[in-house]
Amino acid sequence: MQDFIPPQPAKSFRIVLELNRSEKRLDTVLLAAIKAQNEDLNLREITRTKYKELFNSGKILIKGQKATPSSSVAKGITYVDILGYKNK
Repeated sequence: MQDFIPPQPAKSFRIVLELNRSEKRLDTVLLAAIKAQNEDLNLREITRTKYKELFNSGKILIKGQKATPSSSVAKGITYVDILGYKNK
């Protein structure tokens, strides 16, 4: 069986979360993944205020759907797209 990989929206930055257990909140897991990546240094240096604005303006998507900071994240692989940033 092959895993479904959703198409990445144009002008977005994709972060792949691989979790060994489910997490109750997306915001903490995603922020840690953003700070750990080296592909987009502007995104890595994001402030908490700007990070909250990304959620409030609907620019963080899971499977093409608007995510909230309190969205739970299932165990396994989750594809998160951040609109307005680009993978290099």
